[in-house]
Amino acid sequence: MARNDIIPFGPYTWQVLAVEDGQRALLITQDIVELRWYHDKFEPITWADCTLRHYLNDALYSTFSPDQQACIIAATNKNANNPWFNTPGGQDTIDHLFLLSLDEVSHYLGDSRANLAYKGPQRWHIDDANNSKRQARYGTDFHGWRLRAPGYYGRTSASISKQGHIYVRGNGVFGSPRDGGGVRPALWLRLEDSFLLG
Repeated sequence: MARNDIIPFGPYTWQVLAVEDGQRALLITQDIVELRWYHDKFEPITWADCTLRHYLNDALYSTFSPDQQACIIAATNKNANNPWFNTPGGQDTIDHLFLLSLDEVSHYLGDSRANLAYKGPQRWHIDDANNSKRQARYGTDFHGWRLRAPGYYGRTSASISKQGHIYVRGNGVFGSPRDGGGVRPALWLRLEDSFLLG
């Protein structure tokens, strides 16, 4: 297994973002798997307490078999403040399934970390040579998808636009966009015996 490989695991097809020490791999679904709000109210919220996190780690996690669940590593996720607007990211979380952070999407889907570190004239989003690496489809069309990081204030979460731009400013956690935004779950997979699980 190597970075950018496409593999089946559980109910989805995944893109490999990283492999560490031959022991574990960071995966993200190749496509957007559904449209869902970040939270169930338009209120200030962080990843730790949002309804989307609870959905991923309860209802969606339960769609994996017990053997598949045993290969999913419970990851400790750092939830940093938004680097452009300093919106609080909230407490660290332990997640089986999660959304990528701003730093992770900037690192693993192309390398846009320099643009993320310096706001400059890019007032709301990062539009660079890595756009195509961040684009994802829902059905047959490109569609925007959510990140777990906060946007420019507590009622928004950062996202990726259908053009592949990193929308650091973010979308409303509830009520906008109309369809809630795309969900691309990520996970850390224990590589030992996982190839047998499909």
